[in-house]
Order: sequence, then C-alpha cells, then structure tokens
Amino acid sequence: MASAEPRRRARRSRPDGPVTLDDVAREAGVSLATASRVLNGSTRVVGEALRDRVHSAAARLDYSANAQAQAMARGRSDVVGLVVHDISDPYFSSLAAGVMNAAEAAGVIVTLSVTRGDADREVAHVAALRRQRVRAVILAGSRWADAERTDALRTELEAFRTGGGQVAAATQDVLGVDSVLVDNEGGARRLTEAVVDLGYREFWLLQGPDNLVTARDRTAGFLAGLAARGIEPAHRVSGPFTRDGAYEAVAALLADRPRRRRTAPPPVLLAANDVMAVGAIAAARDAGLDVPRDLAVAGFDDIPTLRDIAPALTTVRLPLTDIGHRLFDLVDSADGGPARFEHVEGDVLLRASTPALS
Repeated sequence: MASAEPRRRARRSRPDGPVTLDDVAREAGVSLATASRVLNGSTRVVGEALRDRVHSAAARLDYSANAQAQAMARGRSDVVGLVVHDISDPYFSSLAAGVMNAAEAAGVIVTLSVTRGDADREVAHVAALRRQRVRAVILAGSRWADAERTDALRTELEAFRTGGGQVAAATQDVLGVDSVLVDNEGGARRLTEAVVDLGYREFWLLQGPDNLVTARDRTAGFLAGLAARGIEPAHRVSGPFTRDGAYEAVAALLADRPRRRRTAPPPVLLAANDVMAVGAIAAARDAGLDVPRDLAVAGFDDIPTLRDIAPALTTVRLPLTDIGHRLFDLVDSADGGPARFEHVEGDVLLRASTPALS
C-alpha cells in the first residue's frame, strides 16, 4: 500500500497540459524561485533536502526544463507586455510610443501595465504576464532602491526567462537582463556645470523621490557638477516625480523664504525631471515670482509637452521614443546569450529659463 501512494499522487498532480515549473514547485511544496534554482542552475545554494524534493517532484511529473522552455517558445503569443510607472507622464508615454511603433512594424501586439510607482505592483504585473505566456516583457522605468523587492523581481523574471520569454529593461543594470542604460548622473553633471558657467551661484535641488535610483543618480550628478565648481546647494528638497508633488514642495520652500531683491542674481532650481520643473514654475508664478528673472529653472528629459512651456525650459534631452524602439529591438532579437547593453547619453539644452547673466 505504501508503494502505491506515490503513483496515485502523481496521477492526481500531473496537469493535463505541458508541465510547467509552477507545477513542479507546487508538487514539491517549495517556492517557484527554489524550484528554478534547483532545476535551472543558480549561484545560490539550495539545501539537500529541498533539492531532493524538487527533483522527486520533477520526476513524478515527468518534467524537463529544456522541453518546457521549447514548449513555451512554440506556444508563445505575438504579445509583448510593457510595464511603466505612470502612463500619464510624458516620459513614459514617449517610451511607450517607441515600443509600440517598433512592435507594429514587426506585427507584434503590446499590452500596457502601469505600476503607479509601486514596486510590489510591478512584480505582480510581471507574474501576470508570465502566466499569460506573452512573448516578452519590457520594463520601462527606474529601479527602486529596495533590495528585497529587486530580488523578488529578479526571481519572477528568472522564471519567465526559464519558460522561454525575453526581457529588456531601462534604465539601470540591476536585473541581469538586456538593458538600455541611461547616463542620468553624467547628464545631470553636465547640465549643472553648463548652468554654473552661465554665471549662476545659488542652486536649489528638487531631487525627486528618495527610493528611485534615477532620482538618486540625477541628484548625484547635480551635486558633482556643483562640487566641480566649488558650490554647495542652498536647498535640497525631495518629492514625488510629479507636477503636483513638485508644486507643493516648491510652494512650501518659497513660503519660508524671505523675498529677495531683484538686483541680486536669481537662484537656479534644478529639477530631477521636466514634469517637476513644470510644477516648480507654476508654484513660483503663483507666489508672485517671475521665471527666470526671480527664479531660473532647469529640468531633465526634454518631454514633448515642453513645446508649450514658456519660457523654454533648459533641460537634458533624452531620445525617449528611440529608447522605446531600442527596448523592443532587444527583446525581438534576443538569442538567450549573455545580457546585452545599449548606452544613452543625454544632450544639454540651454534655453530661456536659464539666461546667461551679464
């Protein structure tokens, strides 16, 4: 009787369709990540008892990692999942446009998922896309400075790639996948040095959220550019990567600051992105200040909506649509080899929001 029980369990547990890594993990009573590490190889050590359980479950279900990946490749859809932080932000809508234009030319459909700035939601979206067996996942947006959530995302992406899916990401190399890497720190430093060279000496930093790597990189670039010219920032303010968040932060800063004499050179506010710069300009005007006579402003990204902003905003231009196109090309041409990287540097554009001081 004892020897018959494993056979009855196998008949109950074996799925009707192709056996997946999920099935093995459930059969063994372990996490998906543990099953993947045992069967697909990993630098992380899994205990002998767990390894035995996973291998036994795989044997009962007649699971083959290579066969499963091949089945996934044969049955995958012509759908790519694009995950962004906020589609209402022109930065992400421009990236999405690039991905979708390239996908349309290749006859591929793109589905859009929005994280709303939530790292856990990003992991959940990737898990859902994996279950839907999409061809590829593209992650367009900054990584979070959160080791636990980054590890959870890596695990989910590992399972997706094990099943034959492709992955590309922007803008940092922290996930071990094909990536378009943006030189946020270098661009911010070059912008800062260029503005200092216009004659400005007082600087306010609108840094963005502390938990986003892009915000941290750009802030580091601002500080490096100032340090290279022997300048310390007069104010440093953090806030959401949004127009309204920047408006509130700058309004509070201006409310606590005495009115300056217009004969003195104005300070420069360096915003970590253009959307925040737009909010800062609105807050300054509502406080009765003239931009740039009372407050000069610079941003980062060169989003399309800046065409309607007056004065024209000094910024760092990123080829956002082109980055989206490159992200799609990476997943469309993936061959399962080592991670590939493409590098993007922004161009500093000096405009009317930071006029040269005579």
